[in-house]
Amino acid sequence: MIEQKKKKLIPIGIDDFERLVEGNYYFADKSLLIKELLDSGAAVTLLPRPRRFGKTLNLSMLRYFFEKVAPLIPSIELPLETNVSRESGLSRRHLFNGLKIEQYADCMKHQGQYPVIWLTFKDVKTEKWDDCYRLLRTQIMREFERHDYVREFLSDAEKERFERIRQGRGDLADFMGSLLDLSMYLERAYKAKTVILVDEYDAPIHAAYLNGYYDEVIGFMRGFLGAGLKGNNSLNLGVLTGILRVAKESIFSGINNLRVCTLVQESYANQFGFLEDEVRAMLAYFELENKLDEVRRWYNGYQSGSYKVYNPWSIINLAGNKGVIQAYWVNTSDNLLVRDILKKSQPYMKEDVEKLMHGESLHTLINENLTLLDIDHDENALWNFLLLTADLKIPNEEIASLYETTVLSWFKEKGISQDYLRMLSYLIQGDAAEFKRMFELFSYEALSSFDITGREPERLYHALTIGMFVALQGSHEVRSNRESGLGRYDVSLIPKDLSKPGIILEFKKVDVKKKETLKTAAQNALKQIEERDYETELRARGFKNSIKLGIAFKGKESLVLVG
Repeated sequence: MIEQKKKKLIPIGIDDFERLVEGNYYFADKSLLIKELLDSGAAVTLLPRPRRFGKTLNLSMLRYFFEKVAPLIPSIELPLETNVSRESGLSRRHLFNGLKIEQYADCMKHQGQYPVIWLTFKDVKTEKWDDCYRLLRTQIMREFERHDYVREFLSDAEKERFERIRQGRGDLADFMGSLLDLSMYLERAYKAKTVILVDEYDAPIHAAYLNGYYDEVIGFMRGFLGAGLKGNNSLNLGVLTGILRVAKESIFSGINNLRVCTLVQESYANQFGFLEDEVRAMLAYFELENKLDEVRRWYNGYQSGSYKVYNPWSIINLAGNKGVIQAYWVNTSDNLLVRDILKKSQPYMKEDVEKLMHGESLHTLINENLTLLDIDHDENALWNFLLLTADLKIPNEEIASLYETTVLSWFKEKGISQDYLRMLSYLIQGDAAEFKRMFELFSYEALSSFDITGREPERLYHALTIGMFVALQGSHEVRSNRESGLGRYDVSLIPKDLSKPGIILEFKKVDVKKKETLKTAAQNALKQIEERDYETELRARGFKNSIKLGIAFKGKESLVLVG
């Protein structure tokens, strides 16, 4: 009898390469990342990619490829994690059997030849600097413990410094210099230069930015990474992953051997995320070929260099959930940075986000050298952190759901109570009087004096209203600044049900210099709707009825007139 080959498992949450291979899990072969890294000749490579795009797994693969298990010294026992004989020297060679990298003998000669420092900061996300620093120290202490055998090669003074780090007794200076120290000790033990791998180096930075200890984290990271990666004669190569590129002047100051390869570049473009053929193969393997069109609509569209890629996390979870289509990538705790950026952006930027939500694209300049602090004073910083393509566009329905949730969250955080949904229901049911009453109350209670400062405060009113109408996307098409008749209306709500009334809104800021009042400004808004025939689009679509609203603002006060 021929034994059937055991079907591979779905690797949900598996980011350790050895466990993936030996546990018979399904995975896409990204081993040519190794060849590209070796061919590049870069001493230090920074690879910023979106979260859940396989960064940890790829870095784990690099670790198992390069790492020599232990120095060949009889008095030193091999780490417990391996059951391979000391003499083989290729304890993890079998992990790469049959993979693409195996075809390249010049690359395979590097397998299992170097000491490796492996650090991951992906879980260092705390509200206070003291807790963050404790977790950073813990990660470093564990790596010193993993390489405890190097003490045999150290002087007495070095042994004391090593023990201070390993036991957590070291001071700030000890830990800031620890990456450099350990790489030197490892080179001495192995007689080979060290490979340094740092996963999610920027996770503590994100948490620090959100919780007010940014300067402390930047200070530590600048010293820690700078010492280990800049002018370190014991360094063979270093690879760092993260979500964002943090400007060189903030952390990597003076590291002139750093190569940064972002989403907009061709280098490593096909090594993170699933390519179309990889998605096809996985769907076929798990008998989900009939889902391909839906999968494309929901999860495709990310741009990486010249490649369109899928988020691996979404595809893997889709397979694990037997093909159920839903937003797997969206996770509120991990999207706090995105939400914070959107909240801090200018009102007109939120209008651009609204355009993205309706399938439009934006063309904008991307400055890759900014820092998180630039969000507070650089109007275009938003797009650097939401970068999807050179022309910004929401790539698929999964991300559209994130933006919708984010805009609604932003709206709610302005202090608006849950009964705003009731206000919307009055509007779409044609009860303009009740909508007018509740909207005027909302604008007074929700708008702060800070909100309405600036040269064009009406843009805030417009953006707030757009944010409110996001909740109607299931029943209405929400359109903004579109041509109709003889001009462009501010906002139009077009029902999917032709029997419902279409709604046109026009905003006006009271012009005090012209001695306008709220009433005259609202009247002028209604007059503009009529004179420029903004109802043209609604009539062309077959709507018989419409509601016209002229909305005037003066500071926190508003007035709604119904035409």
